[in-house]
Amino acid sequence: MKVNPSIKHHAIIGLLTGIWGFVFGFFVRPFEHGKMDTNKWIVVSVGFSIAITLSYIIISFFQKIIYQKLSSWNRKLEVSFYILFYLLYTFITYLYYLSDIVDGFYNLYEFVTKIILVITLILTPIIFLARRYILKLIPSEEEFMILKGDNKKDFLKIKKEELICISNSQNYVEIFFMENEQLNTKLIRSSLKKIQLEFDFLIQIHRSHLINPSHFRSWKDSNTVVLTQVELPVSKSYKNQLLGL
Repeated sequence: MKVNPSIKHHAIIGLLTGIWGFVFGFFVRPFEHGKMDTNKWIVVSVGFSIAITLSYIIISFFQKIIYQKLSSWNRKLEVSFYILFYLLYTFITYLYYLSDIVDGFYNLYEFVTKIILVITLILTPIIFLARRYILKLIPSEEEFMILKGDNKKDFLKIKKEELICISNSQNYVEIFFMENEQLNTKLIRSSLKKIQLEFDFLIQIHRSHLINPSHFRSWKDSNTVVLTQVELPVSKSYKNQLLGL
């Protein structure tokens, strides 16, 4: 399962759901309790929509961090995204509900059962469709990574999933990557330490080698790992980082 980790792109989803929240709040008036005029209800609806947008964007930051560390996304993580979103959204909107602006009188249980559950049932399909289809229409710049050398023209731009590993080669590093299903390499003047600081999803398995964990295939023996079309030695001091793969 793929996910677009771009905060910028998810901010668009958050904004669209926030606009929906304003329309929903203005016409359905879940907080109103029959005591607000139109002008005040516009203010309340704006706050309601901001809570949706803010909650979605905040959880998107956690989504990006997790995706960068794991280099993958699955259904459990997707479900966790929704759970965290609604927990944060409930917290923000309940504080807003109790504020002087809304002056609500439901306790937390009543608020969740009478308001949040209804909103969840209506909002979830909208977020699902937005995450599944709208983001596909937006080119994801963050699918690519740029590995820069010390020289201005010394760089390599590839998709993250194409990178297999990076090996030290004296004052250079050798980058192994897939292109059109063929193994390719490129030398740039840089260091493993510099690259690892810039791309923290890479795992060090040897003082001379970094790997993209998504290309790990198997252990050849106790001191060698098999990646996509590449085999590399593993130092004892780094072996524990690989045992969970």
